[in-house]
Amino acid sequence: MKIGIIGYGSMGKMFLWTFYETGVVAKEDLFVSNRTMEKLKEAESIAHIGTNREVAKASDIVFLCIRPGDIKMVLEEIRDDLAEDTLVVSLNGSVKFSLLEQVTKRKFAKVIPSVTAEIRCAQTLVCFNDLVQEADREALRPLLATMGDVVELPEQEMGMGSELASCMPGFIASIFDVICTEAQKHTTIPREQIVDLVLRTMCGTGELMLQKNMTFADVVTRVATPGGITQEGTKVVYEHFPETIDELFVKTLEKRRLTAEKAEQNFRG
Repeated sequence: MKIGIIGYGSMGKMFLWTFYETGVVAKEDLFVSNRTMEKLKEAESIAHIGTNREVAKASDIVFLCIRPGDIKMVLEEIRDDLAEDTLVVSLNGSVKFSLLEQVTKRKFAKVIPSVTAEIRCAQTLVCFNDLVQEADREALRPLLATMGDVVELPEQEMGMGSELASCMPGFIASIFDVICTEAQKHTTIPREQIVDLVLRTMCGTGELMLQKNMTFADVVTRVATPGGITQEGTKVVYEHFPETIDELFVKTLEKRRLTAEKAEQNFRG
């Protein structure tokens, strides 16, 4: 299986080096291109360097790790070099399959990675257009599994899926940043130690839930004894936090809708 990566930005670089370092793809089967060829010097020892068209022609699966504004141009450039069975994978969720298919009627997948892929602990989202067959899914899945779990969703649910997987590390970090900042007002414990306590407790709680198959309610029940200190805190969270989180999703999903709308305008333009 020959794998091509067009675009050597942060995502393209992560994909290439993850495939190589995990051994899921042999270096003789890795191909990469980039607008600025100078950036590819560090990849010369692990992959074949070429033009977009050369990478497309050589590959069974091509990852488009490029900006939304460049997708149409690159597809038009490589469409005649793609084999009939080549699977084209876009890393941009804003450009719909219907738009991609207007340029070339191909097997397409969309993949939404997460920053946690850097430690092989990601929830990587994927969806497929109607031309993709089960064999194509099975070929792509081991590649994505090198970064963690693979979650297939319908295209129309990739937006909310992205909120829960790709955006969530940022949401979680901001929530606990606020918690640590507010805790400082009530203690002399140094900021660094507060952050360490919260991070380790957060990671431990998640691992506990996964290993013991516990729900959030299970954890609350275990810790927040009736009439106790923890219960006072959980009451505040359940009474006041839902409004904040509802506003978060309303605003981020609206921003996602506008981004997709703009991407479509740029694509057609």
